[in-house]
Amino acid sequence: MGSMEASTAPENGSAAGGGAGGTACNGAGASSNGGGMERRLRSSAASASWAAHLPLEVGTRVMCRWRDQKLHPVKVIERRKGSASSSPADYEYYVHYTEFNRRLDEWVKLEQLDLDTVETDVDEKVEDKATSLKMTRHQKRKIDETHVEQGHEELDAASLREHEEFTKVKNIAKIELGRYEIDTWYFSPFPPEYNDCPKLFFCEFCLNFMKRKEQLQRHMKKCDLKHPPGDEIYRSGTLSMFEVDGKKNKVYGQNLCYLAKLFLDHKTLYYDVDLFLFYVLCECDDRGCHMVGYFSKEKHSEESYNLACILTLPPYQRKGYGKFLIAFSYELSKKEGKVGTPERPLSDLGLLSYRGYWTRVLLEILKKHKGNISIKELSDMTAIKADDILSTLQSLDLIQYRKGQHVICADPKVLDRHLKAAGRGGLDVDVSKLIWTPYKEQG
Repeated sequence: MGSMEASTAPENGSAAGGGAGGTACNGAGASSNGGGMERRLRSSAASASWAAHLPLEVGTRVMCRWRDQKLHPVKVIERRKGSASSSPADYEYYVHYTEFNRRLDEWVKLEQLDLDTVETDVDEKVEDKATSLKMTRHQKRKIDETHVEQGHEELDAASLREHEEFTKVKNIAKIELGRYEIDTWYFSPFPPEYNDCPKLFFCEFCLNFMKRKEQLQRHMKKCDLKHPPGDEIYRSGTLSMFEVDGKKNKVYGQNLCYLAKLFLDHKTLYYDVDLFLFYVLCECDDRGCHMVGYFSKEKHSEESYNLACILTLPPYQRKGYGKFLIAFSYELSKKEGKVGTPERPLSDLGLLSYRGYWTRVLLEILKKHKGNISIKELSDMTAIKADDILSTLQSLDLIQYRKGQHVICADPKVLDRHLKAAGRGGLDVDVSKLIWTPYKEQG
């Protein structure tokens, strides 16, 4: 499976055998343990009482057996009839695991729910606080794979509620892209005829998508692309970067946005892709160039944005590609002779990724530099915007105010400590392999 570590665990469609009615005890144990029998009878009675309230209402909170075979708290987001039968027990429920990111929301069957734990009236603020206390740092790291997504700070309360209502249920559960089958994370506004397809099949080269495997197989016999439709501007070893003009390749650009939205929660989907350039990173072999991830940028940005959206596809995460894409965006800014900054607002994860990049680049320069150096000089050397440099150094307590001006304090031991905390830098961009003309100079 090409998704997160957790998604490699076997899907459990009937994992509630130890939950509301079934038991796995042997007969001798059951007959000799009166207390155990009494508890099971009480449990069965409780489940029977809840059976009268089926199907469960939207908003109900209950424990659900997840892929790790453990019970986790969930909230029912939506429900649907699971078969032609009109029995209340045949409903399926779309649930949000309150301990985890929305990307793990999914449809579950009734037998996965422990009806003894049903709650219908919970103070959400108290519940959310309790949930956050239960999660360990390891759980958060495991669930929150590093990728940058646009935040939603610009939305007012009404717009945010509308967004969450519209996107609350994933419409596509899985996709097939090249040799990977990938669990999706979020809703994406595909054309209506593709809604509720359990799985979509993408051509990994032109990104056309189909409902059936047979359609993809027929398409692949006719598709003559073996790489993204654009100019190859970088090749180092097996890695290639292609620049795709949204105006020249409108369908590809739109399909790439549909695909990306499956893995980015609050990304704004741009149907007018004419104004954007897409930089698609690929791993190349004798079968072609296979997309790893991408970033997009506006052709002309008055705010000096050098990146609008960035994504590493789930099968390729935790391999340094996200850091590579960020570094590549700054190398393009250097070629343009401009300073750059990512489009705002950044999500918490986005800020974390960028702060790590800025820290590594700036501190490496400070370690090697002899004598004084200014924020302006650092900006000229790195193409990082002065505001981002200042905020990064301030967050590391490396800026002091002396004699009416800000001074960078670069104690070698302190720099080494911060560099160690910032972690590895990922894959290096070999600038000698970058052959590229800035957009304004083309044609």
